[in-house]
Amino acid sequence: MKLLHIDSSILGENSVSRRLTAGIVAREKTLHPGLQVQYLDLAATPAAHLSPVHIGAMFGHPPSDPAVLADIAATAGFIDDVFAADIIVIGVPMYNFGIPSQLKSWIDRILIAGRTFKYGEGGAPVGLVPAGKRVILASSRGGIYSPGAPAAPYEHQESHLRAALGFIGLTDVTVIRAEGVAVPELKPAAIAGAEAQIAALSNAGG
Repeated sequence: MKLLHIDSSILGENSVSRRLTAGIVAREKTLHPGLQVQYLDLAATPAAHLSPVHIGAMFGHPPSDPAVLADIAATAGFIDDVFAADIIVIGVPMYNFGIPSQLKSWIDRILIAGRTFKYGEGGAPVGLVPAGKRVILASSRGGIYSPGAPAAPYEHQESHLRAALGFIGLTDVTVIRAEGVAVPELKPAAIAGAEAQIAALSNAGG
């Protein structure tokens, strides 16, 4: 069994989402002895944002820029990584109501028509990623954005990622969330609550 572990926070050791993904991976190792883990740190080695040269390369126009060539080579395996994984753990901090740009760059490399999705009858999207994979999102937020909260309309973090992953067929998504972590009196309980959710993870999910 294989697990793909992705971190995207820029905060290093101070990151709540990194703390949560580490806990999730440790829990999954306990549940699945012999689990193989592949690690991708999108903050340390970010994929470049898409450019006209990248798009040209997708349509058979090889770039001459060495930096673009290196970036395409470095990210060429992202889709294969998703297909190979049985479990995908993604650290998702909220930055300005959304996901980190480096995580968006990863999404841009895995949402590829003909490889991870296609359009079916009537133009309806069809995900091409094989069923049966589990995704666990380690979500961290400085404020409170859950349904019913005053700031809920500004939540474009978990919803964005759920939509993008669901588009390619990754619909079995569990969210481990710590929110309010920018409020000192709320942070300890928020992290403790998320860690309790991690401890409750089972082979059946959630």
